Amino acid sequence: MISFEFPVTERTRILLRLEYLYARLAYFIDKDHPHDHHAALLVLFELMETASRADLKADLLQELERQKQTLETLRENPHVAADTLENVLDDIEKTSGHLLALTGKFGQHLRENEWLMAIKQRAGIPGGTCQFDLPSYHLWQQKSPEIRRQAIKRWASPLMPTAEASAILLTLLRDSGKTHQYTARKGSFQQMSGGKVVQLIRVAYDDSLELLPELSANKYALNIRFISAVTGETRPRQTEQDVEFQLTSCKF
Repeated sequence: MISFEFPVTERTRILLRLEYLYARLAYFIDKDHPHDHHAALLVLFELMETASRADLKADLLQELERQKQTLETLRENPHVAADTLENVLDDIEKTSGHLLALTGKFGQHLRENEWLMAIKQRAGIPGGTCQFDLPSYHLWQQKSPEIRRQAIKRWASPLMPTAEASAILLTLLRDSGKTHQYTARKGSFQQMSGGKVVQLIRVAYDDSLELLPELSANKYALNIRFISAVTGETRPRQTEQDVEFQLTSCKF
């Protein structure tokens, strides 16, 4: 099976982008080659831009508090594992505290680092970070992998509360999902929403079909169209075959 996740709201879109970027950051930090650590720095710059919205911190705190209040009502529910529930509530409490401790604009410590901003500026130019363009950066890249790794972790550390918050919220959102099996007749599927709003939709199907789902959703209807995968040699078109797929709707 292959699955595709589609954010329905702007908040969910930001959370998924943060998750994607933090996963890339963790991957490249753990590697040793200078090229990997260069990639890690580029991800740091992407995070700085993605999470620089003035209201992101407030949005995350608000949603964490809302989930905390919802979960606290389950304490007396005998069908809920008490230990698991308390662990989640503790994680929410700690992460909220870490977010509250953040001061200033997200990534401001990176913006104030002239050396890093010089790399960011040159990185926008094809081949702009060559050794003759940034000799001090070339010198840094010759240091041991562990020295480079610790430096990147130090620069990334003030950003991590956002990673923690997005991870908690996406876990709760995905765990709320309800999955149903459907068939898209000749590659097309429509479902009336009846005013119900969801935050995340997952579409899963046999990966041997070589198809891509196109989705549009609002509070009135959900439309899915399966098209042939683009290979560079053929133009995408809607499939004529019936497609069996799983549809998961996630809502806080």
